[in-house]
Amino acid sequence: MGLLERCEELFKSSNLYEVLGINKEASEKEIRRSYYKVSLKVHPDRAPEDPLATEKFQVLGKLYAVLSDTEQRSVYDEQGVVDEESDALSQDRCWEDYWRLLFPKITVQDILEFENKYKGSDEERKDVIQLYVQHQGNMDVITASAMCCSQEDEPRLCGIIQAAIDSEEVQSFPAFTKESDKKKKARRKRANKERQEAEEMQKEMGLGDEDDSLVMMLQQKQKSREQNFNSFLSDLETKYSKKSGPQKGKKSKK
Repeated sequence: MGLLERCEELFKSSNLYEVLGINKEASEKEIRRSYYKVSLKVHPDRAPEDPLATEKFQVLGKLYAVLSDTEQRSVYDEQGVVDEESDALSQDRCWEDYWRLLFPKITVQDILEFENKYKGSDEERKDVIQLYVQHQGNMDVITASAMCCSQEDEPRLCGIIQAAIDSEEVQSFPAFTKESDKKKKARRKRANKERQEAEEMQKEMGLGDEDDSLVMMLQQKQKSREQNFNSFLSDLETKYSKKSGPQKGKKSKK
């Protein structure tokens, strides 16, 4: 399955820009920031309760590799296809290490501080409204897609959306305004089950509170690959420091 098909399967859109929540005219800086925001949401160390987190994270890495390359982005913009056999996509790359190479100074504390600043911000409000319009009020998808969101945040997100509806900033979608209690209860039940599974995982790993848990989970995962990490970065920097020439290969169509 090609990159565009994987995006459709995991993010309900085959449009690379739409997956990142940006438009086609986005600058390199905007693409990089959006990639950070979206990938942070599904980072395997930050979303242990999501069984698809690793797959989503890997697909986002490939997506960013395409849009951050001038030639590949130009081909995608003009033809709507992705070169699946380019070096950036065809190699068996560790996308977690690639992410850390792009954001080398980001620590666990940075992630937690970002979350604290993001919640309640104008940026979060804008993102929530965008998700509401994009998914036409489907709260199952909105809560699953919203950054730094847990079950406890749902009333706050609903408040943001309702305020926008009341002020006629956005239209009223029946999926939101007429959502049944049965559907709401089912969503809460799923969230509680995921939380319970995450807590059981933490107990099995001997983890404490949320901050300590995240730190220790990061350390646990990094420990097994610590010896290979430096050599990986060196190889990656050597290979990709020079701009790759145009590649011909199998194309993935929109």
